[in-house]
Amino acid sequence: MISGSVCALLAGSLGAAASLSAKLSLGADYLRDMCESRLSGASACDWLHIPLRLLCAGLLVACNAVMWTFFSKALRHCSSSASATVTTSASNFIFSAVLGRLVFGESHAALWWAGISLTLCGLLLLHGAAPQTASSEEGKKDQ
Repeated sequence: MISGSVCALLAGSLGAAASLSAKLSLGADYLRDMCESRLSGASACDWLHIPLRLLCAGLLVACNAVMWTFFSKALRHCSSSASATVTTSASNFIFSAVLGRLVFGESHAALWWAGISLTLCGLLLLHGAAPQTASSEEGKKDQ
């Protein structure tokens, strides 16, 4: 059985893949430029980008559907909905940064890295804290 944290990480990575698919399918001729750079300006790129955009649109829908499935499993298996949400968001940010760097050559400012570092520190605090059970709360009331 997959734990809630693993489901949340998978949901975040699938969300990043869906964002990449959306940028490729709806973006400003990314696929045409990639095709021309790989095929050295071949005339096939004039029409090949259209089925590739449709394929990316299909991947967008598929990645979103599977992402929501894993996110709902993460909500079910995590100790709190906050930890599932923050884990999914943090993994989405990180995977988006990696995919943006690999596919588009994007880079991020130091402020972005500082923000994601703070998010990861908060994530560590969320996952490191022991969840309170009903019996421990009743013991505190009796004292």
